[in-house]
Amino acid sequence: MMLDRRKFVQRLLVDRGDLLVVPGLGSATYDVAAAGDHPLNFYLWGAMGGTAMIALGLALARPDRRVVAIPGDGDMLMGLGSLATIGVKQPKNLVVVVLDNARYGETGMQPSHTDAGVDFERMALASRFRQARTVTRIEEATEVRKLLHAGEGPILINSKIKPEDVPRVLPLRDGHAIKQRFIAALNAA
Repeated sequence: MMLDRRKFVQRLLVDRGDLLVVPGLGSATYDVAAAGDHPLNFYLWGAMGGTAMIALGLALARPDRRVVAIPGDGDMLMGLGSLATIGVKQPKNLVVVVLDNARYGETGMQPSHTDAGVDFERMALASRFRQARTVTRIEEATEVRKLLHAGEGPILINSKIKPEDVPRVLPLRDGHAIKQRFIAALNAA
């Protein structure tokens, strides 16, 4: 069984409160934007492999806030070293939710390494994450939401999603404006 990516992300972000969300480039950003644009979404354009590290920086700078990184599997594969760094730093307020469709969606849906058995859950546990799990059913979104808002991190959720190309929902694409909007919203809270 596999998750519908849009429905899963929508369920994670409903009534999100002041959650800081860092979606990876491409489909992860489109999914977060489809769930509802928000000034506390820090959209990345062209930062392949950097999503988890940017979220780590936020989590360390603002330990009073909950932070979620939402990379795709290609993004996470490119930034595998970030799992070790997160494990060493042990941010209690960070959750990484990988949208794993076992494909490189932005370049033509070629199979990624997770299609060949690479396992993010086991990598996260080997990197000293407090919790890691793989989810495949939409009903599990309720438990994942609880972890986003109150679980002691670092936590990794490997979400096995259907390998489908869904329509793009484009949020703001101006990097400076995204940063300024995010900072203003962060300082207002």
